[in-house]
Amino acid sequence: MTAPTPYLHLPGTARAALTFYGRVFGCGVELHTLEEFGRTDGAPDAIAHGQLVDGPVSLYAADANPDDAPLFRGVMLALLGAAPSGTLRAWFAALAEGGEIVDDLQSRPWGAWDGQVVDAFGVHWLIGFEVDAEA
Repeated sequence: MTAPTPYLHLPGTARAALTFYGRVFGCGVELHTLEEFGRTDGAPDAIAHGQLVDGPVSLYAADANPDDAPLFRGVMLALLGAAPSGTLRAWFAALAEGGEIVDDLQSRPWGAWDGQVVDAFGVHWLIGFEVDAEA
């Protein structure tokens, strides 16, 4: 079974967000505009569909219709054990730039490390790892 891939609808920031995530996760970004798709339901340069490619994180995004207010309450994207601890630490720091640390990346009583950050685009991330030699 293939895992679900998050698909974010952002308030006109899909291009900037996916470009940022591409840098954070070291992967490529594909962007397609409304104009490319022959759509006339928004600005021609708005992102109709974009995605991260050839990297460790799968993510899609598009610009929301002006009448659709993006809502992320109650949702967070988990990167638990998704990479070595050093990489996860770097991702946490990069996602925090321009955003807000909700719960610092720290050792937990059960022996693992985790933390939460809301990035500059309003996306809530949970990042964590089991203790290893890099911790």
